[in-house]
Amino acid sequence: MGNAEERRQDILIIGGGPAGLAAALSAREAGAERVLILERDRELGGILNQCIHNGFGLHTFREELTGPEYAARFTERVLRENIPFLTDTIVVGVERMENGRKLVTAMNRERGMFEIEAEAVILAMGCRERPRGALNIPGFRPVGIYSAGTAQRYVNIQGRMPGREVVVLGSGDIGLIMARRMTLEGAKVKAVAELMPYSGGLRRNIVQCLEDFGIPLKLSHTVVHISGRERVSGVTLARVDENRRPIAGTEEYISCDTLLLSCGLVPENELSRSLGVTINPVTSGPFVNESLETNIPGVFACGNVLHVHDLVDYVSEEAAAAGKHAAAYVRARERKENAVGGADASAGIRLRAGRGIRYTVPCALRLSHLEESQLIRFRVDDVYREVSLCVYFNDTRVESRKKRVMAPGEMEQIRLKKEQMESFHDLHTITLCIETEKDGGKEADASWMKEN
Repeated sequence: MGNAEERRQDILIIGGGPAGLAAALSAREAGAERVLILERDRELGGILNQCIHNGFGLHTFREELTGPEYAARFTERVLRENIPFLTDTIVVGVERMENGRKLVTAMNRERGMFEIEAEAVILAMGCRERPRGALNIPGFRPVGIYSAGTAQRYVNIQGRMPGREVVVLGSGDIGLIMARRMTLEGAKVKAVAELMPYSGGLRRNIVQCLEDFGIPLKLSHTVVHISGRERVSGVTLARVDENRRPIAGTEEYISCDTLLLSCGLVPENELSRSLGVTINPVTSGPFVNESLETNIPGVFACGNVLHVHDLVDYVSEEAAAAGKHAAAYVRARERKENAVGGADASAGIRLRAGRGIRYTVPCALRLSHLEESQLIRFRVDDVYREVSLCVYFNDTRVESRKKRVMAPGEMEQIRLKKEQMESFHDLHTITLCIETEKDGGKEADASWMKEN
């Protein structure tokens, strides 16, 4: 890549989607001069370029935008700030050098294989859909089975219809949106089947994409057989029990020519693992501290590569924080200050997911690095009604907030004050948990606290 100066960057961002763009802008605003974005697609914007429905930007811009419009707002700012980027470029490896810098190996058609050194790296690779092979659905491998995102690209980018009679397996947001999109394009969506007893999508998408169009949502159902050799001719659904196993005698055959899979998203962390980043088995994303820094000092993560978000506005907000912290790390390195960090829970306050909480981001806090308050994002593990979200400092409950409804499909967040943490003597663990009235407000019991 170019001359020696071009091969040395302050911050290198892997991924030019909404997370990468927001991180780059924030890093530049925080004083980082040499910032470079590497994007594997033909243009910046990531998955937003194929999300032509509206509903984006309500938090960030206080107006409703489509995905391409939202991406364009950030892309235009990147161009105005003259932040360089390379598209059609694939990162094949990241290594940590002896001097603490990171060596990134990438390739594209124009330059072939090349290397870039960077003080800090921001991981913003996004996520991918879970494929059929991971679902263990019996039957042949006929034409007509697509992930919901692939079908979305065919319809919205390439102008092609995957089929005319559709069944959707999984009620994630992409699946719900594609059920509506296929209906608007003239297809008949016969059902959306969901393995869990609750939907994995936002409530607003259930209403706007299914209920408004009369599309049935079959909870606690799954596909047990796919009919057809050359082309899908139908699927067999069955109800599942509490262990998610099909119940004999509940089978229902639905004729269709297309099956769309919307069975979850998996953060793209192959590069992270090769670098030695510690991965949270619950989120499939890195463990990070309050600065969104992984266990590798100078390597930060944000967006869907960290944990799957339901709102792109939250992705941008999180990425902006990552960019700011990465710039601070670079400044500390330039001043030869102690910039050693990493998400080591033993070095600070540990965040734990208690009863009803699947995970928290971040997983560790360093009081010396906190601002006035710290935002904690998390998801619950089931649908809860009329409960309290409680915060424990060590084994003492310090906060309780009433919640009418909490569901796994909607990310939750809570903000903790630094002043409150500093005033608590010998604080080493913060636990978030769900409590009901029958719990009686008793102190956290370590027997039900699970590891984050």
